[in-house]
Amino acid sequence: MNEPVATPLMQVRALKAFYGPLQVVHGVDMDVAAGGITALLGANGAGKTTILRALSAMVRREGDVIFAGQNLKGQATEDVARLGIAHVPDGRGTFGALTVAENLRLGAYTRRDRAKVAADLEIIFSYFPRLRERYQQQAGTLSGGEQQMLAISRALMLRPKLLLLDEPSFGLAPIIVKDIFRILRAINREQGVAMLLVEQNANLALDLADHAYLVETGRVVLGGSAQQIRADDAVRRAYLGY
Repeated sequence: MNEPVATPLMQVRALKAFYGPLQVVHGVDMDVAAGGITALLGANGAGKTTILRALSAMVRREGDVIFAGQNLKGQATEDVARLGIAHVPDGRGTFGALTVAENLRLGAYTRRDRAKVAADLEIIFSYFPRLRERYQQQAGTLSGGEQQMLAISRALMLRPKLLLLDEPSFGLAPIIVKDIFRILRAINREQGVAMLLVEQNANLALDLADHAYLVETGRVVLGGSAQQIRADDAVRRAYLGY
């Protein structure tokens, strides 16, 4: 089962990724639908994070990544960001010594439409009102949930077409996770931002996603709609706990 998605925004073909001489991703094929949410599932060490890093040109890669009709071969990380791919890394990646305001401004550093930046800030505050309250606060003093909200918001300030999310639930209380995933769904539906989500909690990911891929040892071994993946016996036993 490897059902193609409708209207791909990103097409990944024969993707390989390396840390120095070590190959970690082995010929991954997958699509990310325009305006959809796609999940990458798999055990720790399966290569999910490395796939996201390869798509952002953070590690050496081979193969083809076609985004909005353009091949990203040879593009540097900052070029990928300018094309509309924003990466929220594992560990959140906020700049702790800077304020919330400074972090958000950094998210818009590639933009030239300064008049719209202020309007986008208001949209972000409508999703994450706590960030308005903490606007002049040092990011390193925020709670874990607030830091995750800031990391997502900083990425959204790029006005991306595609958001890469690496373990947004990691280390957070269940009530905070539920709130963040509710907001991610709203952002996807209301702003049309496509998402590629790496998430250890498979139930959570499949509740949010339209489409999913299962990654094992750097290879995609299963792909299909979230409903199909959830119904697969091997996935249910290994990742869903029933």
